Amino acid sequence: MNRYKTAFWGLLSITTLLWLMADTLLPEPLSYFSFRQVFTQYSGVLGIMVMSVAMILATRPVWLEPWLGGMDKAYRLHKWLGIGALVIATLHWWMAKGTKWMVGWGWLDRPERGPHSEQVLPALQEWLNSQRGLAESIGEWAFYGVVIFIALALIKRFPYRLFRKTHLWISLAYLLLVFHSLILVKYDYWSQPIGWLTLMAMIGGSWSAVMVLAGRVGQKRKVDGTITSLNQYQNTLEGQITLDQETRKWPGHTPGQFAFVTSDPAEGAHPYTIASAWNPADSQLTFIVKELGDWTSQLKQRLRTGLPVQIEGPYGCFDFTDNKEQQIWIAAGIGITPFIARMEHLIQNKQQDRQIIDLFLCMEHPDADLVRKVEALARGADVNLHLVISSQQGRLTPEQTRDQVPGWREASLWFCGPKQFGQAIRTDFHQHGIHQSAIHQELFEMR
Repeated sequence: MNRYKTAFWGLLSITTLLWLMADTLLPEPLSYFSFRQVFTQYSGVLGIMVMSVAMILATRPVWLEPWLGGMDKAYRLHKWLGIGALVIATLHWWMAKGTKWMVGWGWLDRPERGPHSEQVLPALQEWLNSQRGLAESIGEWAFYGVVIFIALALIKRFPYRLFRKTHLWISLAYLLLVFHSLILVKYDYWSQPIGWLTLMAMIGGSWSAVMVLAGRVGQKRKVDGTITSLNQYQNTLEGQITLDQETRKWPGHTPGQFAFVTSDPAEGAHPYTIASAWNPADSQLTFIVKELGDWTSQLKQRLRTGLPVQIEGPYGCFDFTDNKEQQIWIAAGIGITPFIARMEHLIQNKQQDRQIIDLFLCMEHPDADLVRKVEALARGADVNLHLVISSQQGRLTPEQTRDQVPGWREASLWFCGPKQFGQAIRTDFHQHGIHQSAIHQELFEMR
């Protein structure tokens, strides 16, 4: 299982286990209303935990990259958590709100209330109880906002510049839901492990929400630069950026990493793989971008030499690091970018005991200039290049790859390209004996 999937299910499992140590989903006597009472507590705690971790991931925490396998995996986990939050919050809302509707419709009979007994409660608990009505109202409206904004964020046709703004509104709604949870979470939980974990998650999530609202995400990792050259291929654009190392230095990057680039503040930062090796002597970065969406299709008209830009990064763990004597690289279309950076790095850093590398470049229609660039780099880096033109030869299959690479059983596999293609390659190689830890796929999809 991928690390981000393990993290997702692990979070749900640990939260559920700790909650079950404090409460039960089978109260006695068991009835719809007794179950409703405990389920609203369980779903509320689980929902705020999921949203808190998603909010923390929105700040791009570099310290989590080694655990998750890179920032691309962190964003995949962020997406899963968003979907999970949507489902859990909807169930929580329906159990709380829908029950009242069903009573009003005559579908359910509200149980008779027992005699009210006076009980002296701690001052804090008394105050929390006095805020329940306000917390319920705030939580309901915050829920509606979260549902709308998460749904919009998940719709890929929704423009990126607006997608980015949904996270600002989600952050505000999250802070309101933190207040909702602090008031309505069962008071006894706060003295138990589930309460401690929930409180820590909400503190981390609240700090992250403030960072998002203040526009401080990645602030310490941003460097100014200027576009110094542009080169156009068929449907891709190659841009070279010279960094301003006087105000803040770029820390350097490993081939395969990516960065967020802002060329228009109104549009915001977009992630692109860095298509060059790092050379401190010239302080330059190269990006090769394909026309895939509403923004990238406008870059040819919007970008120009001399345009100031801002770079944030580097991020990612797709860094070609392993102890294998042989590597297989599969690049589909614009997925060639990390391999270009790696080949430049190999040329700059000549080594005697170098890995045997086979690069499969898959293109639907060959771009002569880009192919010449890759061929020259492959020769210089001593990489075996296999060009696959799918419009003429059909799609590359795992069997064709293995046929052309002697010793493939001892190699590691590195894939960058469309998710479904990569998953098919990954599954097939694993079924033929390659361990999952030796198969690396960049999941370069931020939405």
